[in-house]
Amino acid sequence: MKQILHATAKSIRPFSFLFIFALLLLASGCTKKEPPAPVLAITTLATGLTQPIGMEYDKDGRLWVAESGSGKNDGKIVAITPDGKKFDVIVNLESIISPGGESEGPSHLLFADGVLYVLGAHGKLYKAVQSTLKPGYVTVDASKLGVEDIAKFVLAYPFKNNTHESHPYNLTPGPNGSIYITDAAANAVLKREKSGVYRVVAELPNIPNPTPVGGPFVEPVPTGIYYDGQNFLVTTLTGFPFPQGKAMIYKMTPAGALSVYQQGFTTLVDIAEGGTMGRLVLEHGVFGARGFEAKTGRLVWADGTSLKALASGLNLPAGLKQVNAHTWYVTAFGDGSVLKITY
Repeated sequence: MKQILHATAKSIRPFSFLFIFALLLLASGCTKKEPPAPVLAITTLATGLTQPIGMEYDKDGRLWVAESGSGKNDGKIVAITPDGKKFDVIVNLESIISPGGESEGPSHLLFADGVLYVLGAHGKLYKAVQSTLKPGYVTVDASKLGVEDIAKFVLAYPFKNNTHESHPYNLTPGPNGSIYITDAAANAVLKREKSGVYRVVAELPNIPNPTPVGGPFVEPVPTGIYYDGQNFLVTTLTGFPFPQGKAMIYKMTPAGALSVYQQGFTTLVDIAEGGTMGRLVLEHGVFGARGFEAKTGRLVWADGTSLKALASGLNLPAGLKQVNAHTWYVTAFGDGSVLKITY
């Protein structure tokens, strides 16, 4: 009998302890506060930029920005410190006035394998050894940079829907040292092998024009591109008349197979990794009777099925750069400024 009682007592003790522990957890839960909800904050990092578009971020916390310029060969790359100080790094990059009356110059840039790559006017890819670029100490003239002629390759390629135009716009690292490039005029995605050889990996299809303005189809106009380690996501601006809700995100394999990732956007220009709520995409703005309307740009969460605005009222944003899970930079083309957005 003693042994039975002793065994019973031993079996009860753990359950008693667990019961008491559960009561303590319940009691502590009654006073536990929920973590505060994320708060959106938008501040201005820098102003006085001439039509800024793309950005990169370095290990010293500096933001590198491509200024497309005013059409007078005044394109440049500037580095901005965390406290907003600006330094010209590369100057006199080609900046021209396009047939449509808009300036065209440096658009996006990329640090990869110790090289700074800059997409420029007339389909040029400029290259600078990163270690030679010293913001605040050395200013490099564009004539000293290496250059590759992407447009020459594109214009000679037998596209199915050949626009006979080329405007390499954005770029991202791909597998095996490659770089993938969106060509907004050719409506294609290019691949630059590590060896420097170019290939066309995808041609984006035209979309039916839902408006009575213009022709029966609208060009897709690929803009932003993001690589998640397995596949790419490619955003589209769409061509004139820039119909609302018709821009989309494509999913693309490294070999170029396309599928629709998500629809329902307006004039998408860039994409970033995002966070738990999905990828972040940037809408340039709404096109009205007098062109793109000021302060109609948005930063939008996209998870493949739904979309939710993170920030609205942006003045014709053009570029998006993520630096951590809660911080992004946006270039405001309409203001000539760079915004810091935290959430």
